[in-house]
Amino acid sequence: MPATGSFAVDPTPAASATARASHHLIANWDMYVDQAVQMGLHLVEALLVLLVGLWVARRLANVLERALGRASFDVTLSSFLRNLLYGVLITLLIVTALQVAGVPSAPLVAALGASGLAIGLSLQGSLSNLAWGVLLAVFRPFRVGDFVSVGGVLGTVEAINLMYTHLLLPDGRESVVPNAKVGGDAITNFNRRGTRRFELTVGIGYKDDINAAKAEIRRLFEADARILKEPEPGVWTTNLNESSVDLVIRAWTTTADFWTAQTDFLQAVKEAFDGAGISIPFPQRELTVVQGSLPATAERQG
Repeated sequence: MPATGSFAVDPTPAASATARASHHLIANWDMYVDQAVQMGLHLVEALLVLLVGLWVARRLANVLERALGRASFDVTLSSFLRNLLYGVLITLLIVTALQVAGVPSAPLVAALGASGLAIGLSLQGSLSNLAWGVLLAVFRPFRVGDFVSVGGVLGTVEAINLMYTHLLLPDGRESVVPNAKVGGDAITNFNRRGTRRFELTVGIGYKDDINAAKAEIRRLFEADARILKEPEPGVWTTNLNESSVDLVIRAWTTTADFWTAQTDFLQAVKEAFDGAGISIPFPQRELTVVQGSLPATAERQG
């Protein structure tokens, strides 16, 4: 009689494969859940870094702007430097936040560098204007209200920004000059010193008394309160023309009185010369007529 007892039955191959797949799926699910949790934590950390960084960047930029204001920096330059610092801090903050979130930084930095190069090449002229705008704001060779000659244009400065300088021309037109052209050419500021010298040239006849003419001009110097005593004004004989003896008049005034003092003084010279009997001759020629017969050679040629 065969022995009786219990025995284990081996599972079928299909049941074994199902069990292994179920175990593998559970393991993968746990790994996915763990990765999702880790990613969520990184995103939360990145968001916190971004929010706190934005607050700090804004505060630092405002502190810089207030410090530049207390140092009497130009308002345009202060605003530009504030925005520049804020932009740099925001760029660094974004890179840091992406690193915290688990994004590789090397490709991001390379992309930012390539984008910056492309933008720089496409905006080369504008960046040149911007750079000169910053230099003009720092060194301030002229201010709003000054009468200047910049970039071959003569006018009164109405506004200076980081890209262009606005000029009001003497005839009422407005000229917008790129800052790169302003900084790349000679700058003449007619108001910087507060005083200006005008120069007039008048002619008198050869038969007139030069010393008497000079005395009349010196009297006019004393009579006009707008003529400064220092530097001392003067009158000199400068040229012997065909029909006149030229006198050059040089005198200093304040910048505000320059135009009116110059034109009024010229009129005063004319009136003083008229009163003193001193002539201001106009160009003339002397024609000598010789009467008599022409030489024989001239008659044959005629």
